[in-house]
Amino acid sequence: MDAGGTLRLLAALDTNVLVYAEGVQEVRKQEEATNIVNAIPPHSLVLPAQVLGELFHVLVRKARRSVADARRAVQIWRDAYAVIATTDAILALAMDVAVDHGMTIWDAIILVAASEAGCRLLLSEDMHDGFTWGGVTIVNPFAVSPNKLLADLTGGAH
Repeated sequence: MDAGGTLRLLAALDTNVLVYAEGVQEVRKQEEATNIVNAIPPHSLVLPAQVLGELFHVLVRKARRSVADARRAVQIWRDAYAVIATTDAILALAMDVAVDHGMTIWDAIILVAASEAGCRLLLSEDMHDGFTWGGVTIVNPFAVSPNKLLADLTGGAH
């Protein structure tokens, strides 16, 4: 809850949302990702540290940006939103999630970090849309039919 007693809905972003926002893929996706991120109040978004590491990797390897440019992009995201560290406890739980639910360890770390941060949503195009674990529901923000919680979070702007 915030200081006024209102329930604050938190969402975490997966790497693909940031990759699109950085313009690595098609222009339409960049605009969509940017609109989604901009529609969510900054205090309602968190970034798992794993996502920032993956973003750096994609910017250097796939987008062929210089490491300095990739670092600058990651620092901008880091400064804009709360970052959830990958702790030993998150890693241990993520291994259980990976084993129990057939997720990659990297996706499991992101999901568990989102749960530990108190998020209700994890916005991801790549993970299983609708899957819920630890109070976090994975939502594809690019889906044709918008998710109700995402619509609530964006004020219907999605």
